This record gives sequence, C-alpha cells and structure tokens, in this order.
Amino acid sequence: MTVGAVPQFDGKAFAAQLSTAPGVYRMYAADGGLLYVGKAGALKRRVASYFNSAPKTARTHAMVAQIARMEVTVTRTEAEALLLENQLIKSLAPRYNVALRDDKSYPYVLLTQEAWPRLAFHRGPRSVPGRYFGPYASAGAVRETMDLMFKLFRLRSCEDSVFRNRSRPCLQYQIGRCSAPCVELVDAAEYAASVRRASMFLEGRSDELGEELAAAMEAASAALEFEQAARLRDLLATLRGVQARQYVDGHAANLDVLACAMQGSTACVLLLAFRDGRNLGTRAFFPRTNGEESAEEVLGAFVSQYYAEQPAPAEIVLDRAIPDADLIELALAEAAGRKIALKSSVRGERAGYLDLARRNAQIALATELGSRGAQQARSESLRELLGLAEPPARIECFDISHTLGEATVASCVVFDPAGPVRNQYRRYNITGVDPGDDYAAMRQAVERRFRRALEAEAAGQAANAVLPDVLLIDGGAGQLAQAREALADLGVEGVLLVGVSKGEARRPGEETLVMADGRQVRPGPASLGLQFIQQVRDEAHRFAITGHRGRRQKARTTSRLEDIPGIGPRRRGALLRHFGGLAGLKAAGEEEIARVEGINAALAARIYATLHGLVPPGPTDPQNR
Repeated sequence: MTVGAVPQFDGKAFAAQLSTAPGVYRMYAADGGLLYVGKAGALKRRVASYFNSAPKTARTHAMVAQIARMEVTVTRTEAEALLLENQLIKSLAPRYNVALRDDKSYPYVLLTQEAWPRLAFHRGPRSVPGRYFGPYASAGAVRETMDLMFKLFRLRSCEDSVFRNRSRPCLQYQIGRCSAPCVELVDAAEYAASVRRASMFLEGRSDELGEELAAAMEAASAALEFEQAARLRDLLATLRGVQARQYVDGHAANLDVLACAMQGSTACVLLLAFRDGRNLGTRAFFPRTNGEESAEEVLGAFVSQYYAEQPAPAEIVLDRAIPDADLIELALAEAAGRKIALKSSVRGERAGYLDLARRNAQIALATELGSRGAQQARSESLRELLGLAEPPARIECFDISHTLGEATVASCVVFDPAGPVRNQYRRYNITGVDPGDDYAAMRQAVERRFRRALEAEAAGQAANAVLPDVLLIDGGAGQLAQAREALADLGVEGVLLVGVSKGEARRPGEETLVMADGRQVRPGPASLGLQFIQQVRDEAHRFAITGHRGRRQKARTTSRLEDIPGIGPRRRGALLRHFGGLAGLKAAGEEEIARVEGINAALAARIYATLHGLVPPGPTDPQNR
C-alpha cells in the first residue's frame, strides 16, 4: 500500500490514517529527493513520533523540516520490513540514513556442486553452483580454514580444466592434502562422505562430527576392518588436535562481537567473529553517517543492514544498547528461522571479547582519521593546483586498455573526498571503432557515460544523473580533445577536463597535466595534488586492464571456435566440456578431437588446423548443430 502526498504536508494527519501494521516509511523533500527510509513494527506509532513534541536532535529537526511528502509500504512481517528497508537504503542512498559503506566483497569458502566437489576460496557474486560458507572477517581467515579442511578431508582444490586432464596424482596428493579423485584413487562413496563431513565442520557441527567419526571408528574395528579404523582414528585425532577452541561458558563460541567508536561524525564499527570456537578475525567497517553523531544509532543501523545480507550467529554481543533492539532481534530471528539474541550487558569472557573489540575499534578509527587527514591534504592541494574555489566533491577518470586493438575496454572510476567509490565504477566494452584507435574509444566511452547521465536526469533519476566536478582523461591533448568534443556535442557544461600525460620514461611524478585551454602544467613529484591524480589515474588503469583481460580471455575461449564452419553452440559446448577448456582442446590431436560426440574426422581436422594457425580444409559438414 502506498499513500500519496498532500500539498502542505501535515505529518500528524498523515500518521493518523496509517495502520499499526509493520512496514517501511519514506520521507521526500520538495525537490523529490529521498530524505530518509525507516522501518517500523507499527507504522502509525513510529511515523507519529517524528511529529510529536518529544525532544529531537538537531539532525532530526532539520530532516523533518524538509519533508514535503511521505510514502509507506506495509509488509506482512517485521522481518520483511527490515529487508525492504535495507534494500531501499542500498539502492536509493537517502540523504539522512546511516549507510554501510564496504567497498570489498566478502570472502567465503565455496564447496562446489559437482560429481567430485571442489573446495575453493570465493569472493564476488555467487554465480558458481554450490554451497557458500561465511562470510569470513578476512581473506586470511578463509585461507586458514581451507588449509585445515584440506588436511582433514583431502578434498580437491584444482580447477575443472586441470581435474579432467590429469593422468597422475599431483603434489597435493603426495603431501596428504588431496585424495586424488582425478585419477580415481578414492571411490565416489568415500569422497562423498568426506564432502558431507566437510560440510558438517563448516556448519559448526564439529562436536557432532567428532562423535560420528568415533562411532564409525569403533564400528570398523568391531568388523575387523582395522585399516579403515586406523584411518578414522587418525582423522579424529587430527580434528581434535587442530581445533584451537575459544569457549564461552563451557561451550564452543558461536557469536559476533560488535563495538562502535566515533569521533565527530566519523564512525568505525569493529566486528570480531567466532564460529564453532574458531576465531575468524576482525574486520573494521566505516559506515557513512550522513551527519548522525549518535554511536547507538550508527551501531543499530549497522546491525540492521549487515545482518539483512549476511547470516547472523545465535548471539550478537554489542558494546551498547541500540534503538529498536527488540524489533531487529525479532526480524533477524524470523529471517533465520531460529532464535537470535542481541546482548549489550555481558560478563565474563564475553566482556573480555567486548573490551578487545572496543580497543581495536579505537585503533582502526584513529588510523582511518589519519588516512582521511592525508586525503584531505591531497584534495586541498589539488584544489590549488587546478585553481578551483573548493576541493572537488567528485572526480572521475577514464582510461582505455587493449592488446594491439583486441578486446578494447574503457574504465571510469569515481573518487570523492573520502577516496574511491567503487560501487559507482563503470566499464565500457568499446565496439565499432578501428582496432587501436584510442581517440575514438575515449570519445565513445565519455559519450556513453554522460548520455546516460542526461537520460537519467530527464527521467527524474537524480541519483544516476550526478556529474563530476573534475574529469581526468588518461592521455594527452588528443584524448582530451575527443572528450571535450563529446561533452560539447551533448551540451554538458561545468565539468573541468584535465588530461594526464605520462612523462619521459613513464616515471611517476613527471606527468604533464593538459588543461582544457591548452596549458600544460608539470607539478613535480612533491605535489600532493599530483599524487592524488596519480592515485585516481592508477586506479582507472587497474580497473580497465582487469576488464580488458577478462574480455580478451572470454573472446579467446569462444570466438575461435565460433569462427569454424560447422561448430555451433552444442558442439562448442561438448568440446569445451570434454577437454576442460580451450587449452585442453588445443593440446589434443585430431584423432582425440574426433572422439567427441558429434565431431567427425573432417571437422576434427578443421578444428585442429584453425587452433594451430594452419590452413583448414574446406568444410564438408555445413550443418551447424
């Protein structure tokens, strides 16, 4: 249900018509901008609280004074309200919400869903079929866990392209970290049992796993299967030996500890995680406070947003009480399907963990403030270098990457006064230009980026219509001219264009800045402003070359097969599956290629010739299956 606005907004009248159902409310300013998104266990009571006579902070007064209209969405449960609130905060970026700002994707342990599952480190979108265990506080914690898993359960770690083409065991088998399913030194049933036990361990059921192993060992011994009993005994001993446990009240710890440190409107939330007695390490988060100065509000927003996307442990220990703790606890429990406790008053070992988290939060905050101070100094120096009235609030930089004109990719990175804004980075696959024509590629990328901004502005999508104060172009006068012409054709004004031309021998610090009016400036390596530009330019280069390599690899994996007459999607897929990828196919002879279903001798000869740069025989099988 959505309730519309009234010309002169009357908050009390608006609240009076609402129900007591759970839901999400949204506050809008007169210009249509979203001010705030909030959740409520009872919409009527929560919305009315903004318009009563109770004391409020200056920030809340300023926000309420700007409200021109409000909308509400009723949900079935408080858990749905929590999820919807966080989705809207993440996608719409309201002006006054505290927002979890984390530029890194979370690391997980991945157990793939295959006939012979693989154990792997994973970061990024969960596109690979399988089970994901985590998230972990750091990559180091994931690698430590995986090292333990390989010792205990001897699962494979190799990629499928390697696994399918092994003819003898690898070094991992020799050192006792893999059971060599690639050459069938372990049967399917035994490997499946190892996979199941690995899952139990990663789920935090190691006590149950230990009991199962002990029972299986006794059963094997009673059946006079002494070799199997000895193997299970060794596995059980290893499991008990490597579990460096942390206990709370006599039980293996399974909790998160959170502490919030603030200085002004800068906040740090420190997460200390334990799973099944294993310390997964700490991780510091620096949410955008948007003017909020209450550590309780910041921590409450963090708990709400973080655990809406990540699985919550049974116990979350907080260094202070947070608003709506009962609502958040109920919503998290409903989403998880089990009881979840939020605790802010603890004793014993929990208090010790909390003290540790507080100290680490203070240290991380001090480090971040020092880093921000240096960033502000570079930003101020850049203002002076470019002759701006104020430090730029938004800087974008474009770079082009290709290999001899192949798979050209343009990158656009974004920096604000706090540093990189990675969720706004963009890549552009360049098409329709001559290979190696960097000028045309730059023009196309700039044109595409700013045309989308103008279209978003016309559609009233203010969040997607933001323009930079400074636009850096990696290149000299030629690339800069192309960018300037692209902006002029679109009618974009108010963006300062600066070309960043590499110096002699491409040494850092010797760059020349090419201004839009033709001036050339050489600030020198001691310039903090130039150091800031180098940071942005290097990030654009990194982002561009990463995208280029991915596009090039994809093209080399598929396009060479697609160009062969008689090879369609089905045959191409069959070939790549059979040989584990293009490298395996290229290493095969004609006779081996012809053994693949659907590939006759003539087609195998054509495939072999194409992949090895030979003149292929004429097509005899025109059917493209």
